[in-house]
Amino acid sequence: MTNKNKPHTHDRTLLFATILLLAIGLLMVFSASFVAAAEYRGDPYYYLKRQALWVAIGLAGMFLLSRFHYKNLKRFSILILLLNFVLLGLVFGSLGSDLGTEARRWLSVGPVVVQPSEFSKLALIIFTAAYMSSRRLNIYNFWSGSLVPLVMIGGVFFMIQFQPDMGTALVALAGSALVIVYAGMPVYQAAGLALFFMPPLAYFIVREDYRMQRLFSFFDPWADPTGSGYQVIQSLYALGPGHIFGTGLGSSKQKLFYLPEPQNDFIFAVIGEELGFIGAVAVLMLYMVLIWRGFQVALKAPDLFGSLLAAGITFMIAIQMLINVAVVTGSMPVTGINLPLISAGGSSVFFTLLGIGILLNVSRYGRETAALKEAV
Repeated sequence: MTNKNKPHTHDRTLLFATILLLAIGLLMVFSASFVAAAEYRGDPYYYLKRQALWVAIGLAGMFLLSRFHYKNLKRFSILILLLNFVLLGLVFGSLGSDLGTEARRWLSVGPVVVQPSEFSKLALIIFTAAYMSSRRLNIYNFWSGSLVPLVMIGGVFFMIQFQPDMGTALVALAGSALVIVYAGMPVYQAAGLALFFMPPLAYFIVREDYRMQRLFSFFDPWADPTGSGYQVIQSLYALGPGHIFGTGLGSSKQKLFYLPEPQNDFIFAVIGEELGFIGAVAVLMLYMVLIWRGFQVALKAPDLFGSLLAAGITFMIAIQMLINVAVVTGSMPVTGINLPLISAGGSSVFFTLLGIGILLNVSRYGRETAALKEAV
């Protein structure tokens, strides 16, 4: 008799899509950054080496979590959430760093610099999935069902946006809230929840002048081409010349001190310029494969916690990808969001790979469950 708790093979399609995106990311980080890295850092390989190191560490973490039974995360979900709040609090203390920017988002301990808000996205999903899968929970009763995770989500949102980092705060909020909706929250409650969050979101936008300027520049970036509209205009200038097949790997002109953060927030613009429409679509198709397999893992998970966990991680990756591409193509106001697995950024790629490691672990047990059902 087959043991239903014995793990099966992991989702190889999910793993293959992840490895391809990482490879493309390393290639494009180098292509987008080597000129600026040589000029400002004295080493054309500066960003590539840092990204490669974080990818290696992230892959090790992904492998370990793919072997670590995901059900154990439920036992530690409260501790994980508390650790998240501690790290977010430390950002505002002596260990916090702004890295020369106007935002205090990082913890700096010697040579190690991490962004706790990236951990927050994963911690919130783990806690929300654990809470919403409780046997005693009544999803139809808002006060005894969804209230506690929503309070935790709101707390994390406020702490992140005060760094300030509205983009990451929105991803954390949306990804975790969708876990609650996926768990079965009634439609009228979900609609009421969306209406409830709209006024505070509007307030946080209008209270900062630069956010209002970005909102106005979204409708007409050429009204202020050297100010609030500069980023999206330079991004569109990169995408346009790419045409169908691109200008060729390494030949981007916009990365030559025109496009802001070409190796990070606007790396998709460099992909469009150098690899063209074909290359950009190929990258998006890889994301579609990853997202498709993520939701398949959620649907085949052997229990509710595994299903919510897999769905939440997939939501997180999908939302982040969609926001980044929308910003780069001028389809939404500018906000700083990495392209998952591709953009330069150690914390982002590390915690995304940890999330995928959890997905792979859920897939091992889910695929075994599916095989048992077919055998019966």
